[in-house]
Amino acid sequence: MKKFILAAVAASLVATPVLAAAPQPQHGKPPVQKVVVKKKVVVAKPTYRNWRKGERFDSRYARNYRQIDYRKYRGLKAPPRGYRYVQSGNDAVLVGITSGIIAAVITGAIR
Repeated sequence: MKKFILAAVAASLVATPVLAAAPQPQHGKPPVQKVVVKKKVVVAKPTYRNWRKGERFDSRYARNYRQIDYRKYRGLKAPPRGYRYVQSGNDAVLVGITSGIIAAVITGAIR
């Protein structure tokens, strides 16, 4: 019985690498090839906008966005309480601080 078990263990050790080998392609069938797919990610840049009264102002779509001081530019009056001027390109936009709604657009105010 001991010899039989030793023979079975030896046979399994010899047969293991043979069974673990990659299967050979069969005749008549093409070999399976790996396909590599490369994913191209395109990030859309924000497009600049022309602002209108009553729209919600979003600084991501404004060119040269920054808060401006009305005293440095001609034609800008003091903003009412709760409003501020911001720059979008060459335009001065009067925006509500809390709501973000545009109250006025002064085109060409900033040169």
